[in-house]
Amino acid sequence: MPDTGADPPAQVAYPVQPVHPVQREHLEALTGEFGILQHARGARPDPAHGYCTDDVARALVVDLLQSRVVGWDAVASTARGSLLFLAEALDAGQGRARNLRRADGSWVDEVGSEDAHGRLVFALGETIRRAGEPAMRQEARTLFGRALPAALELTAIRARASAMLGCDAATRGGGIGSSLPAAYRRLTASLRRSFEARGYVREWPWPEISLTYENGLPAQALIIAGSRLGDADAARTGLRVLDWLLAVQTLPDGRISPVGCHGWWPRDGARARFDQQPIETTSLLLAADAAYRTTGRERYREAAERAYAWFLGDNDVGVPVADSERGGCHDGLTPGGVNANQGAESTLMWLTAVERTRALRDLARPETAPAPPPVPASRPRRADPRRPPRLGPIPARASW
Repeated sequence: MPDTGADPPAQVAYPVQPVHPVQREHLEALTGEFGILQHARGARPDPAHGYCTDDVARALVVDLLQSRVVGWDAVASTARGSLLFLAEALDAGQGRARNLRRADGSWVDEVGSEDAHGRLVFALGETIRRAGEPAMRQEARTLFGRALPAALELTAIRARASAMLGCDAATRGGGIGSSLPAAYRRLTASLRRSFEARGYVREWPWPEISLTYENGLPAQALIIAGSRLGDADAARTGLRVLDWLLAVQTLPDGRISPVGCHGWWPRDGARARFDQQPIETTSLLLAADAAYRTTGRERYREAAERAYAWFLGDNDVGVPVADSERGGCHDGLTPGGVNANQGAESTLMWLTAVERTRALRDLARPETAPAPPPVPASRPRRADPRRPPRLGPIPARASW
């Protein structure tokens, strides 16, 4: 394997924040008749805005992740309810997910966003892989098969990335039939081409004109798919993009500083510093987690830990964004503190971060850590943290 370069010297010891016990109080408070409600006023659910497929899909994944710790019985009821919501969201005619749903259960839209469809596919794949009930796994397989054709027509990069992760999870769960491998490869090639179309531009290796939200998601999907499918180009592209995202969203002292939503970051403009959103931080954590599991490089584990620490006060303002006592999370980090509201998306991003960090620390114990790829002794060097490592074929390593 070609030289991957040495990890850059650590300038600041990265924070190791406690991984909190599973706490479902706020999650249960946000759960209404049909699933998790989108918004909250403070910590109280706000039924006026109803539900959305995006958040219900995320809630199902959180249930599946938490079941590893608390057991299936503790999450079974809400997991079943979320799967029923997704089944009702999937329009029988077009095979596309509806997204917005009123508090009375009626649907607002006939065809939802591409992101909503991608997240539905991801949640179904995770259910195929992780659900504690055979009947749920079989229902998820049926729904996945109905949703997959439309997933192949998605054009948004995050939607395609979510669908890829769904394909990967479904594959690990035993698959759904002969159509899955080809669909997974087709989605992977499509997303890889979106990043390769401009060539690798070190200063802006991003296929969109602005850096906005959940930017780590496409990198995560490419890294995992590259490892699973033996597609070194996809994995290499994902690692390059992740290295750039981490470089431009990390302060000199090592704290994660996600791009702000008040203006985002136009390619030729000024980057917004606030409000910082949990969804971006968790996407960086998940991508760094995937990179560590694939390459075994310590700096990716450190990046995941720094992203986790952002929620607990190691951020630009120095205040916790998560409410670890109730399992809630504020909707954003502002220049003066936090947004008082604790809606579904932010809460689910925090709960996802907790469980993925818990699993990562279990993996990183000496007896279970992935072995790093060999580095030839003839060409020792230190890597520029903004320069992506040059990698050969990417092996599938640790369990996702």
